[in-house]
Amino acid sequence: MKKTGAQILCEGLVKEGVEVIFGFPGGAVLPLYDTFPQYPQLRHILVRHEQGAAHAADGYARATGKAGVCLATSGPGATNLVTGIANACLDSSPVVAITGQVARPFIGKDAFQEIDITGITLPITKHNYLVLDAKDLARVVKEAFFIAQTGRPGPVLIDIPRDVLQQEAEFVYPDSVDLPGYKPKLFGHPAQIKKVAETINGAERPIIIAGRGVIISKAFAELRELAEKAQIPVITTFLGIGCFPETHVLSFGWLGMHGMAYANKAVHNADVIAAIGMRFDDRATGVVSAFAPQAKVIHIDIDPAEIGKNVRVDVPVVGDVKNVLEALNQQVVPCEHMDWFNQLDQWRQEHPALVIRESEAVLPQYVIRQIYEVTKGNATIVTGVGQHQMWAGQFFFYDKPNSLISSGGLGTMGFELPGAIGAKVGRLDETVWCIAGDGGFQMTIQELATVVQENVAIKIAIINNGYLGMVRQWQQLFYGRRYVGTPLSGPDFVKIAEAYGIPALRVRDKIEVISAIEKAMEQEGPFLIDFIVEPEENVFPIVPPGAALVQAMEMPKPEKVTPSG
Repeated sequence: MKKTGAQILCEGLVKEGVEVIFGFPGGAVLPLYDTFPQYPQLRHILVRHEQGAAHAADGYARATGKAGVCLATSGPGATNLVTGIANACLDSSPVVAITGQVARPFIGKDAFQEIDITGITLPITKHNYLVLDAKDLARVVKEAFFIAQTGRPGPVLIDIPRDVLQQEAEFVYPDSVDLPGYKPKLFGHPAQIKKVAETINGAERPIIIAGRGVIISKAFAELRELAEKAQIPVITTFLGIGCFPETHVLSFGWLGMHGMAYANKAVHNADVIAAIGMRFDDRATGVVSAFAPQAKVIHIDIDPAEIGKNVRVDVPVVGDVKNVLEALNQQVVPCEHMDWFNQLDQWRQEHPALVIRESEAVLPQYVIRQIYEVTKGNATIVTGVGQHQMWAGQFFFYDKPNSLISSGGLGTMGFELPGAIGAKVGRLDETVWCIAGDGGFQMTIQELATVVQENVAIKIAIINNGYLGMVRQWQQLFYGRRYVGTPLSGPDFVKIAEAYGIPALRVRDKIEVISAIEKAMEQEGPFLIDFIVEPEENVFPIVPPGAALVQAMEMPKPEKVTPSG
């Protein structure tokens, strides 16, 4: 049966299990929008900026494990997706981006709203397509979703000229894909897994560093089995938060620039490091030449390009984390490392990282901790980038798998609001808190209209310090307090929220924090709280640029502290 390119695309999306598309219409994709009423099972969510569409698709993908879909027209619509596509690429998030293109006769002639989006996105997609014939569209859709969701996940872009959306072709949807050059390795080599087991079994001071790959692979049970059987402390990367319960006795926090000082010290002194589903980025390692100088390094990852890219590796294993750990757990032996655990406990006491100093002002750390206490940890937290992001990682304890969603590799301010929209659409029955800075929130604030129009019941906490907080902190600590580009003026966020139709509160007093959070939780729909916090509070620990992990600057010891819980 013949169908138009737009119908073929919709049929393919339905067959791939797509339920939601985040998009914004325009001339080149109007044939597709004209076709959507024929497919009521495809819910279209109208964002207010295409960057919001990409971030929402990314948040949806991270929350569900399925590919998120975003849609934009040609030219500026397509280029507005670029930041969100790059964000998904660096954080291994399966996103399928669909863009309209000018009609085929106009390609290459600088037509109205023509841009070479496949060329632009080549470095930030796992793969991309320019579809020049409707007969190829079904195959391309099948391949795009397969590539995005298998191996190391990532974004795939499909660019479709307007006349291809209108062109008719026979519709036959393939049952499988034929990609000879793309064969992700899912199972680790048995000999390498045996070497891993032998290395772990012989360790005296072992550490597991678990990253986002554990979450992607859904290897939560396998990681816990390995840690408990071999009695190995688990440290995570920032994006690995939520892969191992943080209140577990073997949990030892997260490492890196703003990770716990005691975790950094443990990595520095370990004799074996099992790095699982992480890529040794600079924020996790500090200066590479001083990273884990005493350790044999095991690296388990599905992407062979990551093995040895940043850190020397003694025992590499390429494969899906879940499959590798299943095989590994059969070969590791029960161990005790009491001297090591005693040392770790001593470092945790000597380098406390989760205390909240006494203050009459509203402290950001206190706000995050009270969101944890009120929700009892039963929430998905979506953050932007900056100080509030680090506090959200430190002062909320993530026992639920995959309960922190944040921009890691690209560090994209403005991710929080559209990312939270996508996460909530993907997790309708769960509480989703959007933790935002007053700077990043203004980058995508227009998506409040999307929240209202689609009745997305997220709770929003703005950590409002009147600065670009992380910029100010760096200028204070490393640039002689020469504040340029900050402080930051902003609107009345309560009035803005109410103008959009969202109930809101402002909190200036510490005694109001808990009741405001409780009121937000009682509200069935969306709710916004503007927390006016201590303006020059700093994030600690912080590893200075060019320094080793163990050279972290720690929080000045307070005279009185509030117990961390």
